Amino acid sequence: MRELFEGIMIRHIGLGENPEDRKSRLAKLIRQGEVTLGGYRKTKIYGTLHCGSGKRMKLENRVFFKDEHEAISEGYRPCGNCLSEKYKIWKSKSKYNLIL
Repeated sequence: MRELFEGIMIRHIGLGENPEDRKSRLAKLIRQGEVTLGGYRKTKIYGTLHCGSGKRMKLENRVFFKDEHEAISEGYRPCGNCLSEKYKIWKSKSKYNLIL
């Protein structure tokens, strides 16, 4: 399974050769608790697996994480849509760092 990982995130495109294989492997990883969050590689945003924003992204830009710690350690920030409270905290910290 480690071949799916890029660092600690899992690339959606790497889950299989065709849509059925990818769907099956992803469902298995979710059931096993290996995937709980999704992310968008281009903007480094992570969110819940049910977020409408995440469902619109291209397959090659979609990644998955086991937990929030993994997403943050890869430099991803919370989604403003599905994780609005965590996003507000992240944004306030970002503004503070710009002031310093």
